[in-house]
Amino acid sequence: MQKTSFLLLIIYILFSPKLYSQNLNLRVLGNNKFETKAIDSLSYQKSHKNYASIKAEVDSIQNLLYKTGYIENDLKDIIKKNDSFFTAKFHLKKKYNSIYIYYNNSVVETSIIKLVSDDVFDDYFILPFSTLENSLNFINSKTSETGNPFSKLKLSNIQIDKGNLKADLIIDSQKQKRAINRIIIKGYDKFPKSYLKHYLKIKQNQTFNLNKIKQKTNLLGNLKFANQIKPPEVLFSKDSTTLYIYTEKAKSNSFDGFLGFGTNEDTNKLEFDGYLNLNLTNNLNFGESFSLLYKSDENDQKTFRTDLTLPYLFRSPIGLDLGLQIFKKDSSFTTINQSAKLHYQINSKHKVYGGITSTTSNNLLSTNNLQGITDYDSNFFSVSYQFLKLQANNLLFPIKSRVLLETNFGNRKTTNSNEKQSYYSINAFKIFNLNNKNSFYLRMNGSNLNSNSYFQNELFRFGGINSIRGFEENSLFASLFGVLNTEYRYQLNNTIYIHTITDLAYFENKIANKKEKLFGYGFGFGILTKAGLFKFNYANGKTENQPFKFSNSKIHLSLIAGF
Repeated sequence: MQKTSFLLLIIYILFSPKLYSQNLNLRVLGNNKFETKAIDSLSYQKSHKNYASIKAEVDSIQNLLYKTGYIENDLKDIIKKNDSFFTAKFHLKKKYNSIYIYYNNSVVETSIIKLVSDDVFDDYFILPFSTLENSLNFINSKTSETGNPFSKLKLSNIQIDKGNLKADLIIDSQKQKRAINRIIIKGYDKFPKSYLKHYLKIKQNQTFNLNKIKQKTNLLGNLKFANQIKPPEVLFSKDSTTLYIYTEKAKSNSFDGFLGFGTNEDTNKLEFDGYLNLNLTNNLNFGESFSLLYKSDENDQKTFRTDLTLPYLFRSPIGLDLGLQIFKKDSSFTTINQSAKLHYQINSKHKVYGGITSTTSNNLLSTNNLQGITDYDSNFFSVSYQFLKLQANNLLFPIKSRVLLETNFGNRKTTNSNEKQSYYSINAFKIFNLNNKNSFYLRMNGSNLNSNSYFQNELFRFGGINSIRGFEENSLFASLFGVLNTEYRYQLNNTIYIHTITDLAYFENKIANKKEKLFGYGFGFGILTKAGLFKFNYANGKTENQPFKFSNSKIHLSLIAGF
């Protein structure tokens, strides 16, 4: 057996094709040691399998020499020294470090030339020879963006004049620039046309620029009610340009609700609270949105709120926002807020608002008012700004960042007084993505009411799952408050995540002359099911001087269903 194995090994060694294969070596030399050093800096391949590979490598070296400024280089010969060694010899001659390019500023704009050259004059510009190819490609791409998609660029009349390399820049383009003559939407035929003009900023008779069109249509991913199926396509005819945009209608309605329960500190009984939140978007193919919220919590507080947004009225960039909110605090008071605002969509991320807000509050107490509750009416002028950035292809966290800043100026009237007031609010959050699985969520929410006097029924109400967790819903009254919510999130997969809860808050109540710091700690998880996104939060809240108690813990359950 050993003899047979040994014999097979000898046969393999003697007859192996590798034994007869032979690598060919290439050495490239210049006309002197300085030229040879310049060639060696190109880091060419020296080992080859056959002569054809050597010839291709020599041609590649010559092209590299042209691009680095040795435009007069001359290949003398390829010499076979022996069976395995070849020598190629070049005469590089003079190296040109720059080139003078003459152009017509009526054909190519000087502003484009200045993007690639620091030395630009009325009829010529200077380029480093090493950047020539990339610079010409850049100029050609910018020229095509100005309505000449079929433009061609070349250098002509290349010559050496007084030791300088010169050339003429020739651009072959159509005399009449291309414009978008027709826009056809495929897939979602009833897509609201106003969004093309004011949101995507695409309209007829616009100068054709395919790169910008692709960037704009990608913004379809920021709309809740539409998705882009595939990139846009263009049909060119002799005298017209037709743009095809491929989109589909997306599910944009949602139903949100949660159930919370905890122990009442006074009665030691289990109490429940919850809310329902319905959002309807683009059901009329107008881009409109309608929301309805009803909330009832363990403090015998009830909230009803409805909002309506009508974008791009009469195909203009102006939209209308209407809002109504009714709040009732047990048998103490009711407050009705009404608002009407106009908004202007600057672009896909930025929006500004302006309008009026009116409030009417009534005291329901029949006994003497010892709680600072008073009938009043107030009217405010409101100005606000919104920034919104989405992250596509993330079903769990579709919004990456949001900022809403609002300022209001007006007055409050009672039967005995008329007082000027103002209040400011901020609601902002951002997701910091560390990698595909780990992220950090940061949210800031706060408001401040400026007034000479305060009523209990006009103070801000906060606390609960949507502000500082671990506290009862709307159980905290403040003239000034700020809440910082933080979460570390870990995605187990595309449908499940877990997170920590660390909430901090500070508030002031000038009626009670109270200033206090609050803390909330806990954990939670979310699961994306066929029914929607199910969330579970466990949080414990405490004040600055209060010891930690498990009895203060709150469990919140919610389900956001899309349809």
